[in-house]
Amino acid sequence: MVTGAANGFNQVIEREHDKFMERTADRPLPLGNLSVTQAFIFSILLGALGIFALNHINPLGSFFGLMSKSGAFGLLSMVLYVLAYTPLKRISPFSITVGAVPGAIPFLLGFVAATDDFGIAVGTLFAIQFFWQYPHFIAIAWVQDAEYKKAGFKMMLGGEKGKYPAFIGVITAMLMTVISVVPFLWEIPLLSLSVYGAVTVFLLGIWFTFKAVKLYQNCDDVTARNLMLSSFVYLPLMQIVYVLDKFLIQ
Repeated sequence: MVTGAANGFNQVIEREHDKFMERTADRPLPLGNLSVTQAFIFSILLGALGIFALNHINPLGSFFGLMSKSGAFGLLSMVLYVLAYTPLKRISPFSITVGAVPGAIPFLLGFVAATDDFGIAVGTLFAIQFFWQYPHFIAIAWVQDAEYKKAGFKMMLGGEKGKYPAFIGVITAMLMTVISVVPFLWEIPLLSLSVYGAVTVFLLGIWFTFKAVKLYQNCDDVTARNLMLSSFVYLPLMQIVYVLDKFLIQ
């Protein structure tokens, strides 16, 4: 619900820009199927319900006695997405870095909701998804470059498709891969990997990094699309391995 609300606010803000992109031109607001007022009220209600629900998870572990950790992270995610990431998309590619923070919070939030623990385990999970988003967003920005520019969005690191954004994708994919096996290499309370899980996660990371390397080598739209599709496959598989390893193997 919180994610849906953030996306709703995003579409309210970008309704005029969405008309210029094929991918977004058929959204309810550009088509006139919803009024701005209707979309805004719906997003407020959805976000409020989401924060309310999150706030009732581990309510005793609260921030300043105001809301639970889960509620606070949900609210932070929505605020950063709507008030920082969304407007920055039309100003600077730095929006990718800003957007990677709320994009990584769900992974963090789920762990905090289950354990009420906010420590190195949470930081590890957050870092994996944070760095994953660079090759993910770079690939999307590459494939949609002409559309984004037509709509006035500045999403490509360095401004143009080429070696620079592809290199950033390779480096961040490597960092993501290394961090993903940290729970096997070091003892982290509440977060661990068996040798089988670590090898599987590491091989998944190598495969994904190889896709990023191919983009650096080829610098073409076909390779960027392959990297984008690979990012959709890597993230859920990596997370599934973490869960299955914990509850079935260890």
